[in-house]
Amino acid sequence: MEVTELTRVVIVGTSCSGKTTFARDLARELELPHIELDCIQWGPNWTPAPVEEFRKMVSAAVMPETWVLDGNYSSVRDIVWARATTIIWLNYPFHVVAWRALSRTVRRMVYREVMWAGNVETFRMSFLSWDSILWWVVKTYRRRRREYPFLFKEPAYGHLQIIVVTSPAEAERFLQRID
Repeated sequence: MEVTELTRVVIVGTSCSGKTTFARDLARELELPHIELDCIQWGPNWTPAPVEEFRKMVSAAVMPETWVLDGNYSSVRDIVWARATTIIWLNYPFHVVAWRALSRTVRRMVYREVMWAGNVETFRMSFLSWDSILWWVVKTYRRRRREYPFLFKEPAYGHLQIIVVTSPAEAERFLQRID
């Protein structure tokens, strides 16, 4: 896989595929700022930013000439992808993503890890809610795998370099090749 310019990079993939971790590592290797869309989207008590406010904040975040961003929000895809030079799709098998979702959720609950805007995952939210990240992974996994190949072919995104990474080992090798 030949990789050219990595100046404005978007990391996409199903929830719990490791987008944020990969983006943070890539940003560090490239010495670029890291933008986490979840951090912009979520306010206290898991309150999402209003769509227009979210779009304004994301527009401002992607104005610089260099960055690595992670997130799948369709409400800002037009803004983010128009500015991007590269998309890296973490297209992992379901068993990898499901295991990551479960282990990450349990770890966050047990250690009461504070996330964006002071939010924490709870047992009720994680295992007893239709809004659970675990349920979200199950509901959206196949849809993401179907939609991305079509989105990548849209004329509006023809300028993008598309890189598909199919395993955590491949992601690690990719990061190791960064000079």
